[in-house]
Amino acid sequence: MESITIHDKTFVPYMKDEEIQSIVKETALKIYEDYKDETPVFIGVLNGVIMFFSDLLKHYPGKCEIAFIQMSSYVGTQSTGIVYQKMDLTKDVKDRHIIILEDIVDTGNTVESLFQYFTETQRPKSVKIASFLLKPEVYSKDFKIDYVGKEIPNKFVLGYGLDYDELGRNLKDLYQLEDGQINH
Repeated sequence: MESITIHDKTFVPYMKDEEIQSIVKETALKIYEDYKDETPVFIGVLNGVIMFFSDLLKHYPGKCEIAFIQMSSYVGTQSTGIVYQKMDLTKDVKDRHIIILEDIVDTGNTVESLFQYFTETQRPKSVKIASFLLKPEVYSKDFKIDYVGKEIPNKFVLGYGLDYDELGRNLKDLYQLEDGQINH
């Protein structure tokens, strides 16, 4: 893995695909232990979750269904702090066990909005949250992220579904913003 440049920023190698797949498989099996006698609905938060979502499903040995929703709070490499829904939920989840899949949780604003949306308007039987990555240094919410693949430092990451101004999602490895560059 070599450094790459996307738009005006340089990103350095952070995590190879092999490590990513190991983390995803372990996360899928933890979820399965809790839901092996159920048929949960995995809800992907588009667009960044697409690779984590797909890979987690490949490693999940039980019955499940899927749905998607799209939320956004980012401009460039910074969260605006304002979360808005860009696409409606694609499935009725009333009285269902749902697991919201996120690519990354930093401040927690998006997952808090999602949790409120599902519990207040969709009325599922249960709601759990699974995130491939968590930035505990900036996570500022009181509720628990039920399944965390890996905790990472508060640096902007790219690849494996995560983008910088829409580019880099297709990279199979994960990169982080090179030290000394500003996150904006």
